[in-house]
Amino acid sequence: MSDSKREQRKNDHVEIAMAQTDAPQSDFDKIRFVHHSIPDIDVSDVDLSSQLTDFKLDYPIYINAMTGGSEWTKNINEKLAVVARETGLAMAVGSTHAALRNANMASSFSIVRDTNPEGIVFSNVGADVPVDKAEEAVTLLDAQALQVHVNSPQELVMPEGNREFSTWMDNLALIVERVPVPVIVKEVGFGMSKETIQSLKAIGVKYVDVSGKGGTNFVDIENERRSLKDMNYLSSWGQSTVESLLESTKFQQDVNVLASGGVRTPLDAVKCLALGANAVGMSRPFLNHIENYGITSTLDYVESFIDQMKKIMTMLNVRTIEELKQTQIVFSPELISWMEQRGLTI
Repeated sequence: MSDSKREQRKNDHVEIAMAQTDAPQSDFDKIRFVHHSIPDIDVSDVDLSSQLTDFKLDYPIYINAMTGGSEWTKNINEKLAVVARETGLAMAVGSTHAALRNANMASSFSIVRDTNPEGIVFSNVGADVPVDKAEEAVTLLDAQALQVHVNSPQELVMPEGNREFSTWMDNLALIVERVPVPVIVKEVGFGMSKETIQSLKAIGVKYVDVSGKGGTNFVDIENERRSLKDMNYLSSWGQSTVESLLESTKFQQDVNVLASGGVRTPLDAVKCLALGANAVGMSRPFLNHIENYGITSTLDYVESFIDQMKKIMTMLNVRTIEELKQTQIVFSPELISWMEQRGLTI
């Protein structure tokens, strides 16, 4: 594919993603907290910091992988980096493959580090990228971690997508061994199973972003780019973020579990943390806010989001994320059925 076509594909992805809406029904609505009437803490007592194996996040929200690889997306990355710098949020860029193939596109990613020199930044590559290129992606951003995205459904629906996956796990093992920063294996919106997490743990992966369905839908994005638009029947493929977090339960002592996919509200984010996530990633909410309302409004959005998370934790009478993980949850019959059929002990 030519560089101009790759740049156009990046823009297409962003345009179609911005036009998408959240799934009409969410598994976040299928779990409920038990309300107790009188908390014995104040909002000011709540500490939202999250300690991961290799770094500490001031807040358990991060700007997840979205974009880069074109002039328009360079501008988006710069604005998002300002938001990350001013709020203290970690930020991931989209796939850096465009920069690894064409040095002229490098600045559409490195602008994030230039804008936010002291912040926590995640670089991003695909599971098939050669190890030396993965190392380049880290160097490009002086990144604290490397997201490696796994996206087989997207590739298979993408007209020009990958059709070979048999080497992915071996390549991931090499990346984990060679790259000098933590590797976060990240789904792109189809969720993870306990079997996948077990396999990743076996090759030394210590971070996973389970990224379930319900948010940005890459089957729909790639199907829009197909001339016949004939693979829409795969629109609901995969596990939700809630189901994926349930699948991750037995690994949460050994693996840093991150959650993303379809997070709409501060309550959804708190539910992710209660189900064992160490942090919660969001993509489209930040993308739409920064493009539709600008930087100042997005800063207000982040401040309000975090404040509301603290209020919810106050209602739950928990001061920290670790305490939140012990709070009482009631599951819907559908989720109980999922747990029973999958042999999950929560």
